[in-house]
Amino acid sequence: MALYTTIDSPLGELLLAGVPSATARGGTALASLSVPQQTRGATVQDGWRRDDAAFTEIVDQLGSYFAGRLTRFDLEFVSGGTAFQQRVWQALEEIPYGTTVSYGQIAERAGASRAAVRAVGTAIGRNPLLVVRPCHRVIGANGSLAGYAGGLDRKERLLHLEGVAIGG
Repeated sequence: MALYTTIDSPLGELLLAGVPSATARGGTALASLSVPQQTRGATVQDGWRRDDAAFTEIVDQLGSYFAGRLTRFDLEFVSGGTAFQQRVWQALEEIPYGTTVSYGQIAERAGASRAAVRAVGTAIGRNPLLVVRPCHRVIGANGSLAGYAGGLDRKERLLHLEGVAIGG
């Protein structure tokens, strides 16, 4: 059974969805983190149960991140996606706080050719864990903001929070 909660954030109301997990800190593995009007963002489904307490650890970490006190999340995620998406998402998780990389660099890190940049962009766009799996740290090869399911304004806010100067 999926659990969910909503929280206020500098990006608007976040929808968190997860499942109980005996191994996750706080007892919940995060399956989805969505922002309002997100492309392909999650919505509460029939059968989901609201359980604010199940997300205490996740909410605490998000609060610390938005306050500038946390630079790396320590959360368990629900596995999902294709093998290719999982490689791309793993590459996203390895981007250090306060830095950016290009789509081509993510392709390389995921073991794909630079010609696969479009496929990498599609995989990044299907990332169900905005903020905590930092797809906002991926920018265009020329340093410009490009693509973000949560909207470029939110991408810019997240990068600003991390101290990244945006060029392009």
